[in-house]
Amino acid sequence: MEETLLQATIYLGAMLIAVPISVRFGMGSVLGYLLAGIAIGPVLGLVGSETQDLQHYAEFGVVLMLFLIGLELDPRTLWDMRQRLLGMGGSQILLSIVVLAGGAMLLGLAFPLALAIGITLALSSTAIVLTTLNEKGLMRTPGGRGTFSVLLTQDIAVIPALALLPLLATANAARFNEDGSISRVDPDDHHTMSLVEGLPAWGVTLVTLGAVAAVILAGRYLSPLLFRVIHTTKLRELYTVTALVIVVGIAVLMLLVGLSPALGAFVAGVVLANSEFRHELEADIEPFKGLLLGLFFITVGAGINFQTLFANPFLIIGLSLAVMLLKGTVLYGIARAFRLHGRDRWLFTLGLAQAGEFGFVLVAFGVQQAVFPDRVAAILLLVIALSMLLTPLSFILYEKISARLSDGADEAPDHDEIDEQAAVIIAGVGRFGQIVNRMVRASGFKTVVLDSNLETIQMMRRFGMKGYFGDPTRPELLKAAGLATAKVFVVAVDNRQAAVKLVQYAKRQRPDISVVARAHDLLHVYELYEAGADHIVREMFDSSLRAGRYVLEDMGLTDYEAHELETAFYRHDRQNLRALAEVWRPDIPVTENKEYMRRTREMTDNLESALATHLDAIADEVEGTSQVENSRGDAGALSGLSRGPRRPGGR
Repeated sequence: MEETLLQATIYLGAMLIAVPISVRFGMGSVLGYLLAGIAIGPVLGLVGSETQDLQHYAEFGVVLMLFLIGLELDPRTLWDMRQRLLGMGGSQILLSIVVLAGGAMLLGLAFPLALAIGITLALSSTAIVLTTLNEKGLMRTPGGRGTFSVLLTQDIAVIPALALLPLLATANAARFNEDGSISRVDPDDHHTMSLVEGLPAWGVTLVTLGAVAAVILAGRYLSPLLFRVIHTTKLRELYTVTALVIVVGIAVLMLLVGLSPALGAFVAGVVLANSEFRHELEADIEPFKGLLLGLFFITVGAGINFQTLFANPFLIIGLSLAVMLLKGTVLYGIARAFRLHGRDRWLFTLGLAQAGEFGFVLVAFGVQQAVFPDRVAAILLLVIALSMLLTPLSFILYEKISARLSDGADEAPDHDEIDEQAAVIIAGVGRFGQIVNRMVRASGFKTVVLDSNLETIQMMRRFGMKGYFGDPTRPELLKAAGLATAKVFVVAVDNRQAAVKLVQYAKRQRPDISVVARAHDLLHVYELYEAGADHIVREMFDSSLRAGRYVLEDMGLTDYEAHELETAFYRHDRQNLRALAEVWRPDIPVTENKEYMRRTREMTDNLESALATHLDAIADEVEGTSQVENSRGDAGALSGLSRGPRRPGGR
C-alpha cells in the first residue's frame, strides 16, 4: 500500500512540476509530460519496470479521447469525411509503408521484416497529435481536420495490421487451419479471453460485425433509457459511473472480438453525438481522459532505454530522424495532392511525421509472433519513443513557419481568379464576416469576398453566394478585388496579426478608404487603432450588451430602463476606450503599465456611480418621453473606437 501511494505521488508530482514549466515556455503540455517521465525514470531512477504495466492502463486515455471526439461528430459529419478518410488516410498508410519498408530493405533487412517495420512505423501518435491540436485550437482548421481523418484511418488500420503481422513471422508462429481459422501462437501458450479464437474466417466476420452492431444499437436505443433511469436518482456520481461503464464495456467487447478499443469507443461516441445526455458524458469523462493521457506520456518518457540509446546513439537518432523525414515527405506530397495550402499543409506534414503509441502494441505483438528479433524490437521501441518525444518540437517548428507564412512568405498557393470589383471588400468570411456580407448585400450594395478557407467559400457557393478563394493578405488579390477604387474595406480575418497588417497595408495604399476591422479583444482594439482602422468592432461586445440588458429586464427593470442603462454603459465604455488608448503602449504589458492600470481602476470605480445616477435620471423623466429620442443613435451597432469627426459613431 505504501509503495503504491509513493509511486502515485511521484507520477503526480512530476506532472505538477514539469507540465506548468513546459507550458510557461511555450512547449506545450505533451513535451512536459514526456520530460517528466524521463526525469523520474532514466535520469533519477525513481520508477522502474512497472512503467510498462502502467502504460497499458494509461493507454485507456486514448480510448477515452476517441470517445469524446466521437461525441463531437454526428454520423452526417462522419459521412462527409469519407473522402478524407479513404483518400488522405488510405494513401498516407499505403505510401508510408512502401517508403519505410523500402528504406529498411536498403539497410539490408529481409522483405518480410522490412514490411513489418513499415507497417509499425507508418502509424502516428493519436494521443500526442490530437491533444496538441485541441490544446492549440487547431482541430477545426483544414489541416487539423485532415490530420484527424488520417489518425482515424490509422486507428482502423490497426485491425488488419494485427492480422497481417503473424503472416510475416520468421518462424512457424502463424498457420492456417483447415477450417480457415488462424493459429497465431503455440498451443501451449496462455490465451486471453476471445470470442473469435479458433473460429473460421466467416465466423470471425459475423461475430465482429455483430459486436459493432450491438454497440450502435445499444447506443441508439438503450443508453437513453439508462440515463433517464440514472437521472431519476438525482445522484451525480452515478452519471460518472455510467459513463465509465459505457466506455470500459465497449473497450472490453472490442478486445474480445479482436478490434481496436479506441475505434469502438469512437463509434460509440458518434452514435451518442445527438443524445440529450451528450454534455453530461463529456463532463464526466474529460477529467479521466486528461489524467490518463498525461500518465501515458509520462510512461513513454520513463520507458526510454538510454543504455541502448547510448550504445548506438548515432544509429538510433539517425533512424528516428530518417523515419520522420520519410513520413514527412509522403505527407507533404499528400497535402499538395489534396489542396492543403500554407499553414495547413505544414500542420499536416509536421503533425503526423512521428511514429505512434500503437507502434508499441505492434512491436510487442510482433515479438510474441516471432516477427521482430529482440535487437530489432529494442531499436524500434527507441525510434518510436524518440519520434514521439520530438513531436512537440515539430509543432513549435510549425508555429515558427506559420508566423512566417502569415507575413506573406508562403509559396504562392492556388487561388481563384477575381473577375469583378466592388465598393465593399470583405477579407474573411467566417461567422463575423458572413453577417456583414449578408446585411450589406441585402441592402443593395455589391461586395467582393475573399477567404483563405476553401471549404468556407465552397459552402457559400452552395447557398448561391459568390466568394473568392485566396489569401486576403496578398497584395495582388486585394488589387484585383478593387482596393484602388473601393469605398469600404472590412477586415474580418481570424489571425490577429494578419488583421493588423491588412489594416496597415490598406491605409498605406489608400489613406482615404474606410476600414472596418474586427477585434478579438481589448488589446487587439488598440493594435488596430494604432494601425489606422476607422471602425473597430469587438466581436463579442454587442451581444454581451444585449445579454446584460435581458438580465436587467429579468431583474425587474422596464424595457426602457434596461435599454437606457445599456446605452449609458456603452457610452461610458467608449469614453474609457478613448482615454485608455492614449496611455496604451504596445511594448509594455498592460499589467506593467502603471498609468493604464491606474486609469482602469479609476474608471471601474466610476462606472457603478455613473449608472446609478443615470437610473435616477431616467426615473425623473416624463413618462411620455419618446424612446426614439433617448436611443443611442449610431451607437447601436458599435463596440470600439472610431477616429475623426466625420465618422463619429464608428469603432
